[in-house]
Amino acid sequence: MKKIEGLTKSATSVTVAVFISRILGLVREQVLAYFFGAGKIMDAYVVAYRIPNLLRDLFAEGALGSAFVKVFSSTLEKEGPEKSFKVAQTILSNLLIILGTVVIAGVLAAPWIVGFIAPEFTKDPEKFGLTVRLTQIMMPFLLFISLSSVLAGMLNSFRVFFLPAFSSSIFNVASVLVGVLGYFLCVSINLNPIYAMAVGVSLGGFLQFYFQYPEVKKRGFFFTFSPDFKDPSFREVLRLILPVILGLSAVQINIFINTFFATSCGEGAVSWYSYAFRIMYVPLGLFGVGLSQALLPELSRAVARKDFVSAKDTFSRALVVSLSLSLPSAVGLYFLAQPVVEVLFERGRFTSVDTLNTAEILKLLALSLPFYGLSKTAVPLFYSLGKTIVPSLGSILAVLTNLTVILLTIKSLGIKGVALGTSFSLVLQCLFLLTVGAMILKNLPLRFLLKSLFTLGIALLALVGVLFLLKTLGLKSWSYLITAIPTGAVVFLGVCKVLGPEETYLFWVKLIRR
Repeated sequence: MKKIEGLTKSATSVTVAVFISRILGLVREQVLAYFFGAGKIMDAYVVAYRIPNLLRDLFAEGALGSAFVKVFSSTLEKEGPEKSFKVAQTILSNLLIILGTVVIAGVLAAPWIVGFIAPEFTKDPEKFGLTVRLTQIMMPFLLFISLSSVLAGMLNSFRVFFLPAFSSSIFNVASVLVGVLGYFLCVSINLNPIYAMAVGVSLGGFLQFYFQYPEVKKRGFFFTFSPDFKDPSFREVLRLILPVILGLSAVQINIFINTFFATSCGEGAVSWYSYAFRIMYVPLGLFGVGLSQALLPELSRAVARKDFVSAKDTFSRALVVSLSLSLPSAVGLYFLAQPVVEVLFERGRFTSVDTLNTAEILKLLALSLPFYGLSKTAVPLFYSLGKTIVPSLGSILAVLTNLTVILLTIKSLGIKGVALGTSFSLVLQCLFLLTVGAMILKNLPLRFLLKSLFTLGIALLALVGVLFLLKTLGLKSWSYLITAIPTGAVVFLGVCKVLGPEETYLFWVKLIRR
């Protein structure tokens, strides 16, 4: 129990930081919605931003980040800080060469990449050209954010979670300030102001990396450029990365599929999907990122000690903590979708029609939140055990599911078919990972898990009842949200507190205290 309390404390630290970042990310989206709405310019920006982000998921939050934490944490545990810092120095040096080359190649190949990922844009030369130029401006973001993930991994291994998670707030603040100030500057010189937002993305990525470096230096790390592609630790990272790249390549294929079909659903569809997904990013920060970042180093240390009893207990309790966060978030987003979108975005060039379309997409995406949260909790288990092929296979299953659902529904549902494909793919991926995880660990505490599910089910019914009751009062969107969110939270946590176990409300208690 002490381990899950420590893990939850670390997760709440990450959550506070990530939540702040996600709120600032929403502010950035509000700025975009106000100035650009959901038309041609915004569609071009969304696709262009998605291109470096496809590789970001691969190099930063995905394969690189997980593989580096595994190697660095194990080295730190067995050989101490000095050796682990040498490992980090070599990996950072090698990445500068590799990612620098990728960025240059991306800038040069931008026209081909845009034509491949969004072929519908080629029918509009102005839209296509704008997307290409925005892609070229934002490609350096990939380099900075990937290097940032290595520094974050180092700090996480030293059990420093808040600062690296908060660093993404620096990115959001910088991109908003540069975007807003640059907007008026661009207008004054008769230049499309969306370019200012693109510059803000690259500059924000650099500042996110630079923000963490002083904290790493405090722990004795000083970077000198010393590449060595034959270094055993670097080769170990590559060995861990390769099967994960297979899986994450599947994830990128999924994103490509969604973008490909979304661009064929008419003007504004790409933007509606992007706005809906940005709203979903807030609760994702509450459980997916915080819990998984805190869980991976803890499981890696337990596996390094061959303490599988501790690993099993920590994993089981983490699953319940994840559900205690994702289930109420999913229910809340589903029933409050329209007022949430209206309050956040409906102003400036973002119309009531945009609100309706974004809200419908958000409802479908919200259904997948619990499954996404459980997947993010399960993946660190396989990384810590060195079984990285399992998440890869889960990702491939998700791709096949996503494509099948989209092909079956896009003619009748349009962009909502894309959202439905996303949700179904996350559901099947989650079920696959949990099934394999249970088979590997064996004898998970079934009684504890069933009792937790019963408690969460009763708490969710109470939450839905509160939301329906308040809706009958006919409140305006602002009033409804201000009343429904805290009231629903109190009722949900109250039921969990009465019925137990502690994991169903532990995270929220520590979050409130923090």
